[in-house]
Amino acid sequence: MRTLPSLLPKSIATPTLLSQIITAKYQFGLPLYRQEALFNSFGIELHRQTMSRWLIKVSTQLTPLYERLHALLLERPALWSDDTPVKVLDVDKSQCTMWVYGCGGDKPAESLNNVPSSPNIVLYDYQGGRGGIHPNTFLAGYHGVLQDDGYAGYHGTDAMLAGCWAHARRKFIDAKALQPKGKTGRADQALNLIQKLYGIEKSLNKMTTEERAHARQAQSAPIMAQLKAWLDKALHQVPPKNAIGNAIDYTLNQWDKLQVYLEHGAAAIDNNRAERAIKPFVIGRKNWLFSNSRSGAQASAMLYSLIETAKANDVPPGVYLTALFEQLPLLNDGDAVDHLLPWAIRV
Repeated sequence: MRTLPSLLPKSIATPTLLSQIITAKYQFGLPLYRQEALFNSFGIELHRQTMSRWLIKVSTQLTPLYERLHALLLERPALWSDDTPVKVLDVDKSQCTMWVYGCGGDKPAESLNNVPSSPNIVLYDYQGGRGGIHPNTFLAGYHGVLQDDGYAGYHGTDAMLAGCWAHARRKFIDAKALQPKGKTGRADQALNLIQKLYGIEKSLNKMTTEERAHARQAQSAPIMAQLKAWLDKALHQVPPKNAIGNAIDYTLNQWDKLQVYLEHGAAAIDNNRAERAIKPFVIGRKNWLFSNSRSGAQASAMLYSLIETAKANDVPPGVYLTALFEQLPLLNDGDAVDHLLPWAIRV
């Protein structure tokens, strides 16, 4: 009987076992020390150090898939991005960062023969700091729309930066919370207009990008003009340092970026998709607290990327990883990997 090649030769790490360990940690937030205790409860001796070495070794073999996903991501007309701090013990810096970049929404586009026409991609990128050099490097050569949270580090990219209406809306919500109870104020006026913009977006979900852009120009642009006139007038009527003044000032400073989505149907009205994409890492971080090393943090970025991309395309991560770890050892150096991407693999 012919023995199939193994992803980790001379180890007991089967595709199913590796998939279980990886999904337990990165999908369900179960740290390796708890997995070690769980295995011990079944009489299985499997140390966390062993599992950690496995994950790092596996992640290095996933580099061709990550690079292919990265290349495909940069071909898309609109992306989104966010970041969050991560503690890495062997890095002598106060703040390391896990970035996330992606395209698409929470669900994949309509598919043809079970393959999405525009697959969703979610990529994590660990870096030893939060400087603008990191998004500049990751997005090198990208000239499409980039939805961001207003962080100045993105300004050095070649992307067309789009603002986030959710951030602006939160400023006015904060101001509304300080109004006298039961009273209607300026924050309500702004929120009413912003809510109209969101209401229009709900009606555009099934449109093509071109149809969405035309609809936004016809329906949303007049409301934006009304809101801009209100902001310009209110700016001179409120103290600049109180909550409503801060909300008005923020929105006006971001105004050019907040209008970008009107002309680009592939862009969203806000950056909420990026915030949802970074959330699994934030939840996992609460359980495992830190990474021991750079290689561990980089492995986490690689494995989170495959899991979250699978989820974003309605592919069960455990099923995908098991199939991937069975088929990946069959590749030779330089072979194409498109058939092993989360939305294309045969399971």
